[in-house]
Amino acid sequence: MVYDFDRITDRRGTGSLKWDVSERELPMWVADMDFQAAPAIRDAVLKRAEHGIFGYCVITDAWYEAYIKWWESRHHFRMEKEWLLFTTGVIPAVSSAVRKLTTVGENVLVQTPVYHIFFHSIANNGRNVMDVPLQYDGENYGIDFAELEEKLSDPQTTMMILCNPHNPVGKIWDRETLARIGELCFRHHVTVLSDEIHCDLTAPGREYIPFASVSDTCRNISVTCIAPTKTFNVAGIQTAAVVAADTVLRHKMRQGLRTDEAAEPNIFAVNTAIAAYTEGAPWLDALREYVDGNKRLVSEFLQKNLPEIKAVPSEATYLMWLDCGSLSGSSEEISCFLRKKTGLYLSEGGQYGRGGEKFLRMNVACPRSLVEDGLNRLREGICAYRE
Repeated sequence: MVYDFDRITDRRGTGSLKWDVSERELPMWVADMDFQAAPAIRDAVLKRAEHGIFGYCVITDAWYEAYIKWWESRHHFRMEKEWLLFTTGVIPAVSSAVRKLTTVGENVLVQTPVYHIFFHSIANNGRNVMDVPLQYDGENYGIDFAELEEKLSDPQTTMMILCNPHNPVGKIWDRETLARIGELCFRHHVTVLSDEIHCDLTAPGREYIPFASVSDTCRNISVTCIAPTKTFNVAGIQTAAVVAADTVLRHKMRQGLRTDEAAEPNIFAVNTAIAAYTEGAPWLDALREYVDGNKRLVSEFLQKNLPEIKAVPSEATYLMWLDCGSLSGSSEEISCFLRKKTGLYLSEGGQYGRGGEKFLRMNVACPRSLVEDGLNRLREGICAYRE
């Protein structure tokens, strides 16, 4: 089947967070795709809506089977039914985990630059953000394991939030790296909370490795958050899952999600996930190819027209991490200037913590004509900014 990712769907006036901007602005910031969901998902939603009765829902066996079969076939990891817990979203689950698996005043470790909502989930619940900046060599990102172990060995550090693949830098962590993280966390009695929401959005030919699949140690000390929402552009339906193999961690997460009222599905949540994971693979594979083409377009455009901005090589996500280190000023100053001058709305890297201050994040999950528009605006804005 051919999918038309070039089609532009007007989202203005629909209550869209991304598109709630002025007419002259082009939003390429929040991680929200401008493509209609896969046909199988739209069909499932319409079929459920046509039933006409919207009462309370249960988690069906088909929901568990869809997750289990997808992870086994796509990611070579066999999950057991009892490991899976429904939740309304990855971030509600992250916040529940912080509240239930740590105590007030303890440290929760993150590797910056990283998805900025993690900071809110930590600080808003009275815990301390313990950041360990990733190492950037001007081309790729890695981990300073000496600093990581030093921070993990602090008795006040009780949780590490792992972003796998990593948002915003687009890094897929390899098996050796994940195993080493697991060993260090086990040694220092630190629970790993692995956010794997971007796991299916890898470059063509690339696969991510579930943290819990790496070893018995990694599986037994971790809680993983997964969802079809980023992959299939259904974030507004609020459907996700928590995976916990360890019985104690699973019991605590179940109680935490129930206490936080984040464990009950809405009328579309279950069927959407089932449709995505049982029928969405062809659409996803076509999407990955299309997004990869958009990424190549951005990289080539920058090399030719804006060599002072460099696209960090991206292995996953539909987000591009743009290195603006050769420009004067912070990413906040640059992004504000671009938006005011050209209407191009990008995410400024400083919000992602230490190491992000000279970067911009660009969402390229949109029709290619919009990417081209964004790039032309970027060129216009940077030329004016230099002057």
